[in-house]
Amino acid sequence: MKAEKIHELSENEVEKKLRDTRDAHVRMRMSKQTGQVEETHKLTELRKDIARLETILREKKLLNTSA
Repeated sequence: MKAEKIHELSENEVEKKLRDTRDAHVRMRMSKQTGQVEETHKLTELRKDIARLETILREKKLLNTSA
């Protein structure tokens, strides 16, 4: 997910997206352990998406508290 699209979301939507992405990452990690995942590069993409979501969520929370 691109940062531009994340910035367009509200704080609650970003939190929901973060939870969903973390769940997907856990499910994919478990599938990888059983040898069911062929596209392992998606794990890296999910980790980067989680980092992006956390960063933007932190920015939004800082803006709300300082304003």
